[in-house]
Amino acid sequence: MFEFNLKKVVMSATAVTALSAGAVAAQEACTNYTVQDGDTMATIAIAAYGTSNYQPIFNANRNVIANPNSLAPGLVLALPCEDGSLANGQSAQELIAAEEKRAASVKRSNVYAPPIKLVAGNGWEPFTSEGLSGGGIMTRLATTSLQRAGNSRDFSVSFVDDWSSHLETLLPLGAFDVSIAWTLPDCTNRTYEWSAETEARCTQFVGTVPVYDVVGGFFTLPESDYAKATSFADLEGSTICRMQGWSMVVLEEVGLNRKNMNVVQPSSARECLDAVLTGTADVAAFEVDLFASTMKEMGLTSADIVENPYVSTLSSMSFLAHRTNPFAREYVAMMNKGLIEMRESGEWYAIISDTLREQNEKLNAASN
Repeated sequence: MFEFNLKKVVMSATAVTALSAGAVAAQEACTNYTVQDGDTMATIAIAAYGTSNYQPIFNANRNVIANPNSLAPGLVLALPCEDGSLANGQSAQELIAAEEKRAASVKRSNVYAPPIKLVAGNGWEPFTSEGLSGGGIMTRLATTSLQRAGNSRDFSVSFVDDWSSHLETLLPLGAFDVSIAWTLPDCTNRTYEWSAETEARCTQFVGTVPVYDVVGGFFTLPESDYAKATSFADLEGSTICRMQGWSMVVLEEVGLNRKNMNVVQPSSARECLDAVLTGTADVAAFEVDLFASTMKEMGLTSADIVENPYVSTLSSMSFLAHRTNPFAREYVAMMNKGLIEMRESGEWYAIISDTLREQNEKLNAASN
C-alpha cells in the first residue's frame, strides 16, 4: 500500500476551515474514516487519538496523501489502531516477530568482513534515541535493513549527540560508515539558491532510497500573526528556531533562508519552544511528532503554542555515507535491498508503528 520512491514535495494550503460540529467528532482509531469538508490532519488525529500528532495517520496513508495540509472530502483514510496495527491486520509485534524468525533461517556468509559502523544521536525522539527499543524508528529501520534481503554483514551502532559532527567530521574521516538519518535534497533542483550545506549533501554524500517521510510544522504563539501565515513568503522576516545540527535544506527548498529570516539554533526542541514562549523566536520549525511529544513533556497545550494550519514541509529522510568511503555505494545498496524487502513484507510500517506505540506509552507514563 506504500509508494517507495516518493517525490519530495512541499506545499501550502490555500484555505483551512475550522472543525465543524460533527465533522470528525465520532470517528475512532482502528477504523477507516471518510474525510469530510473542514477536516484537517490535526482535527482527525485529535478526534481519534486525543492528540494533534497526525504523523501516524500520514504514515499509514502515505500512498493517498500528497499534501497533509489539503485533504479532499471523500478521501478514505485508514486510522491505525492504538497499538499501531491496521484494522483487520496482523499486529506490528506479530509481523516483526515473524520477519525476524524468517530472517534467522537465512544462511549467513562466513566470509569475514569488518562490521558496518552506524552512527546516530539522541534528542530526536521517536526517530533516534537510546531510550527506545532498537534506538528508535530510524535506527531500527537501518539495522533491520542490514539483516534482510540476504545481507550478511555485521554492524555496530554508536550514538554521538553532536549531530553536526556526523557529516562534517565523523563520516569524512572514516570514523563511521553511515549516519542515521538525514534529508537528502533533490540535487536536480537548482530553482533556489543552494547553501554550502545543500551543496555538500549533493556532492559529498551518497544516500539510500527514501526511508521515511517526515511532516514538519511551524509552531508559534496563538496570538501571533505568524499563526495565520498562509504561505512561506509570509514567514520571511521572522526569527525561526531550528535546532543545532538540524538540516536547513527543507526550509531552503520553500524559499526560507538566512538572507530573508533570522535563525536561532539551540540544542533541543524544548529550548526552541521556550524561545517561542519568551519571544526570542517567532516560530519554531521541526517535526510534528517531536512537537507533540515535547509539548507533552513540557506540560503545554494549544493555549500556549499552536501549529500553523496553512504551511508545512514534507521531507524524505535517507541514510548517508561519504563518497570518500570506498565501500559507500556497497553499503547503501545493501541497505536499499533490505528496505525494499521490508516495504514489501510490511515490516517497515510495523517497526514505525511499534516504536510510536512505545514512545506514546513512555510519555503517558511520565505524565501520570
